[in-house]
Amino acid sequence: MDTNKEEIHVVWFKRDLRLEDNEAIQNASKSNKRVLFLYVFENTLIEDPHYDSRHWDFIKQSIANLNEDLKKYNTKVLTVQTEVVTAFNQLLTNYNVTNVFSHQETGLLITYNRDKEFARYCRNNSIHWIENNNNGVLRGLLNREDWFDLWEDYMFKPLIKNNLKASSFIHIDEINQLERYFNVVDLTTEKHPYFQRGGTKMAWRYADSFFDERHKKYMHQISKPALARESCSRLSPYIAWGNVSIRQIFQKAHQHKTATNKKNLGAFVSRLRWQAHFIQKFEMEHTMENASINKGYQKLKKSISAEYQTAWKEGQTGFPLVDACMRCLIETGYLNFRMRAMLVSFFTHILWQPWQDASQHLSKLFLDFEPGIHFPQLQMNAGETGINVLRIYSPVKNSKQHDQDAIFIKKWVQELAKLPTAFIHEPYLMTPLDQQFNNLILGKDYPNPIVNVKIARKKASDVLWKMKNDFEVLQESSRILKKHTLSDRNRLLNN
Repeated sequence: MDTNKEEIHVVWFKRDLRLEDNEAIQNASKSNKRVLFLYVFENTLIEDPHYDSRHWDFIKQSIANLNEDLKKYNTKVLTVQTEVVTAFNQLLTNYNVTNVFSHQETGLLITYNRDKEFARYCRNNSIHWIENNNNGVLRGLLNREDWFDLWEDYMFKPLIKNNLKASSFIHIDEINQLERYFNVVDLTTEKHPYFQRGGTKMAWRYADSFFDERHKKYMHQISKPALARESCSRLSPYIAWGNVSIRQIFQKAHQHKTATNKKNLGAFVSRLRWQAHFIQKFEMEHTMENASINKGYQKLKKSISAEYQTAWKEGQTGFPLVDACMRCLIETGYLNFRMRAMLVSFFTHILWQPWQDASQHLSKLFLDFEPGIHFPQLQMNAGETGINVLRIYSPVKNSKQHDQDAIFIKKWVQELAKLPTAFIHEPYLMTPLDQQFNNLILGKDYPNPIVNVKIARKKASDVLWKMKNDFEVLQESSRILKKHTLSDRNRLLNN
C-alpha cells in the first residue's frame, strides 16, 4: 500500500441508484475516510444482447438526478465507461481504496462472473468489499423454510436515513480532475414521448399519484392493456434500477392502506411480495437464465420458425391484440402483466417456439428488465415449471374481454383503427366484400393470421399436459416445491 496516497472508500452503484434507504452509502459514511460514488457503464453489459439503449438512458437519467441531489454535498457520481476492474485499477493510481460498498446483485450470469472476478481482484489488492442485502433477497439459501418471515421482517425495519455531510465526500472539483483519466459518460439523453424517465424524483412522482388517487381502480383495471397504464403504479422500472427500494414502497403502501382501499393496496403489496419471491427463486436457481428450472422439460423439443418469430417480434402476426402489445412494448417499454403473459404464451404455445428465443427480444424492450423476474416469468408462462397451472392464453378472448372497445388496438395497430368493433378483434373473419367496404385488404394492409389458433392451442395443451405426468417432470416438480415453498406446517401457521 502506498502510504502517500489518501485512503478512501468507494460506493459502487449498480441497481441501487438512490441516496435514501441505501445501506451501502450508510456503511461507507461511518468512518472518517472520504467517499467516492462510482457508476461503471460496463462494455460487456452494453454489448450484451439482453440490454438496449433505453436501459442505459434510464440509468443516465437516474445518475443525473443523483448528481442534482448531491450538489448540496459538493460531490457527484464518477460515471465512466469501461470494465469494473479497469476502473478500479485507475482509481488505485490516485488513491488507496480500502473499502468498496455495494449491494448484492441477482443478475445475469455475466454479472455473477464479473462479481467473482472483482472479488478476486479485491483480495489481491487488499480491498475489503462489503456487499449488502438487496430488497430482502438472501444469498446462499438452501430452502425457503423461513424466507417469508425474514423478508417481512426486513420490510418493516426502519428506513435507512443517511445523514450526509459534504466533508465526507470527494469534492466535485477533485472528481472533475479525476475524470481526465477515464472515458467519462455524457449523461444527457434525448426526450422520448413514451418512455418513463429515470430518477428518484420521477419515482416518487409516480408513487405519490398512485397512492393518492390512481390505486382506486387498481384491481378493476390491472388486466386492461389501455387502462392499466393509468391505474397500475408504473413503479417497476424505478424498483428494477433502484431509484426507490422495495421497502420504501412497501411502507408507503402500508401508510396509505385504510378500510376503504384495503383491497386495492393489499393486492398491490402482495405483488411486491411476488416480486421478491421470483427474484429469490432466480437467486437460488441461476441456471434458469438458459434452461428450464424443471429439468424434465429440457427434453421438450420445438421446431424453430424464423418466419413465426419475426412476425411476433415485429407485431405482424395477424392477431390484433398480440400485435398491439408488441408494438406498444417497442414504442413505450411498458406493458401490463397480463399482456406480457399473453405475449409469451402466444410465442411458446400458439407458435410453439422455445421460450429462450423470446428472452433477449423481450428483455431489450422491457424498460423494467429485472433478471430475477424475467426468467422465472418466462418459464412459468411457457408452462415449463411443472408446478404452475398451465395457461394458454387466447388472444381473441383476451382482446374481447380486456379491450372490449378496441381502444388499445386502435392506438397501436393504426391500419385497423377505422374498422368497426365487430371486425377489429378478428379481422380475418371479414369476407372479401367486407374488406373492400372497409378499405382493408388482408394479406396486403394487414397480415392474415400466421397460425390456426385452435389447432395450435390443442397441440400445445396435449403435449404439455402429457408432460406434467412424465416421471422426471414429477420428480423435478417435487424438488422445486420442496426448495421454493413453505413447509405444510409453516403454511398453516401463516394462513
